[in-house]
Amino acid sequence: MSKITTELLLERAVPRSTRLRKIETLNLSKLQLKTGDLDPRLFSRLRHLQKLDLSDNLLDRFPNSLTLPDLRVLNCNNNKLEDVTALKQFPLLEELTYENNVCLTLNDDYKVMFLLQNLRLLNGKNITKLANHVRHVNSRKLTSKVTAHWEKFFRDQLPEKYTAEQVQSVKKKFLQSVETNVVYGPSSLSEFTRWRVKMIAEEFLACSLGLELNSEPESEEKMDENEEESTESPRKAAEDEDQVTVTPSKRKRNNSKPHSGNKKSKTQRSTKEEAEVNPRKSSHVQDEPALSKTKASNQPAKEAAPEQGADETEKNGEKFSKGQSNRRSRQLTEEQKNQEEDNGVINLTPVKNSKGKEDVSAEPLHFLQCHSKGNSREDFKTQLWSCVFEPLLDCGARKDPVVSSSRTVATCGGESVCLIDCETGTVLKKYKVATEEFFSVAWTTLTMVLSDSRKKSHNILAAAGRRGIVKLIHVAADFCYGEIKAHKKPIATVCFSPTRETHLFTASYDKRIALWDIGIPDCDYSFNASQLLVLEVFSIPLRLALVPTCPEQYLLAGCEGGCFVWNIKLDKTQKSRPCEALFQFPDEDGSMTTSHRVDGLAFLNDDLIVSKSSKPGCINLWSWSRSFDSKGKGNQRTLAAVILAELEWSTTDMSYLTLSTCPAKAYVFCGDEKGSVWMYHLSNYTTAGSSAKGKRSDRRIPPTQILQWPELRANGEQLPEVLVNNVVSDPTFTYLVVLTSVNITAIWKKS
Repeated sequence: MSKITTELLLERAVPRSTRLRKIETLNLSKLQLKTGDLDPRLFSRLRHLQKLDLSDNLLDRFPNSLTLPDLRVLNCNNNKLEDVTALKQFPLLEELTYENNVCLTLNDDYKVMFLLQNLRLLNGKNITKLANHVRHVNSRKLTSKVTAHWEKFFRDQLPEKYTAEQVQSVKKKFLQSVETNVVYGPSSLSEFTRWRVKMIAEEFLACSLGLELNSEPESEEKMDENEEESTESPRKAAEDEDQVTVTPSKRKRNNSKPHSGNKKSKTQRSTKEEAEVNPRKSSHVQDEPALSKTKASNQPAKEAAPEQGADETEKNGEKFSKGQSNRRSRQLTEEQKNQEEDNGVINLTPVKNSKGKEDVSAEPLHFLQCHSKGNSREDFKTQLWSCVFEPLLDCGARKDPVVSSSRTVATCGGESVCLIDCETGTVLKKYKVATEEFFSVAWTTLTMVLSDSRKKSHNILAAAGRRGIVKLIHVAADFCYGEIKAHKKPIATVCFSPTRETHLFTASYDKRIALWDIGIPDCDYSFNASQLLVLEVFSIPLRLALVPTCPEQYLLAGCEGGCFVWNIKLDKTQKSRPCEALFQFPDEDGSMTTSHRVDGLAFLNDDLIVSKSSKPGCINLWSWSRSFDSKGKGNQRTLAAVILAELEWSTTDMSYLTLSTCPAKAYVFCGDEKGSVWMYHLSNYTTAGSSAKGKRSDRRIPPTQILQWPELRANGEQLPEVLVNNVVSDPTFTYLVVLTSVNITAIWKKS
């Protein structure tokens, strides 16, 4: 059957009034189709096809560019298939059958389980648990063996100064050796093992030596008209992750108005309609399930030392020490070391605050550009949104937040999540999803049962954003072990319960807040997630805060339309709940209002809350207990926030410049539209009894200090206007991490 005949058959099977791209189910069974009859040009018109039946034909393989990004069910029974690797072009495939293809074996079953991350049913059998083992446990074992093989037999074969020819020679020998000598599992799976070993070895070499992968390139696929430009494969993430090269020019205070060069950012932030982000419709790029081991952020990718990939594979964030970094540097030539120093940490002096004395001496350590789209060094547009410090494991009795602080921070923005060592500026790990835009990250610590029945605590990172999906990342094991399809619209923010480690709140643009039990993965990384509550919101929720004195009973949310509180106690039978109350704040005219955007919300201690913005130019400091206690007087639903003070802040009308607190040190932080960080030391309000008895201050409290954004240049040009989207300190206020609108993460250290 010719391609033309196939197309005519399709046109006859579908009414002319129905466009081919709207078809969701298609049956092409028993048509004697051969591989050449599957015309990619025809299938490219079937963009929304979800179910395809190709059974009882004469197919020996699949073309590499069928372009069916939404395909979920595929039937290939009774064909002549000889290879399954082309099926990776269908990343959303959930059900696959290819029985009675005599050339396919158990090895092919394992290949498709690895390639298709969403596959649940294979030839009618539920393979979820086995597939998790293949994707994660098997991959981890083989990666360990490949790494050990390199370290033992090949690392020393490269001289200190090596040529491209020497690298290619060692690469060829290494690939041949690992395929022959690295074995794992039963002999019946030897073909699959060799296939995976070669793949892992090539990725390892690409990571450690900066070599190109020899794997088959991804097929080019067309995108809808409203989709953004495609990015490169996540596998290449480790090839060009580096520190932004910026040089300090003369430092001065930036008192100018925001210039026209940032009109796009203003427009995106100015209205409620535009705040409602539209998820990217395309889903044709497959998620990369593993965290990419990146190079030290101040070293060009092509100059990475061979041992580095192996080192970073096994080390958790806080364990990557300066000693290990120095050991790596000794592998470099003198020329390479000099270049590393030139492109390294930029030492800048913060501009002193003219509004008050300098209370904190802070040194800017690093300016990192590690969230670039497609790893482009020219990307100064990707916005960074959320960061949170990793909790320390095995603190024992040291549960005091003042001492249980890590120097590893997770940041998110654009298509990636990064783990950064604040002291060295090293990007320790990177997780990347080419079709995602991450808005929020949160940590929890789960006690998992290992294969030998021992229990061990592990930090788990939840990341979510534009696609409405929560990714669950086991950081120490270097992979994303699961996901929760939490909402149909983007997720604005996520947070874990401080008392129940598996309880995760997700706040979405669908005007709902959901409480999930994410479960605890077993030794095969199987887990069961369940939805416990749905909280109804009148507008888009932007920030979440659990009440410290009763985190299992009350949740606050700052929303586009006000500040709300819900009763989240699980002993109630009602799963879907309206808000318990909403808070009133004074507006610009002094009258009370409940309708205003609250894009910053955090507790300063067990009772004090800081929030913005009911009116420009200020941040409110108010009491939870005194505000909520009034509810008992007549069971009111609208409550006046008992404001103790107003903190002086920028008069900008820019939205989504959020705030944070450091309770242990009584500090509040908030960035502005000029790249500055406003810091408020409020120890007078956090002393015992002050929040319960204190009276409202008649004057606005000025910032204790303002850290000015240094004037930076990239490629000889000054960077565009900088908005500080978020600023977070670790619990001890040792490091301050500043996230910007220009794809730069700035790290300051208190001296």
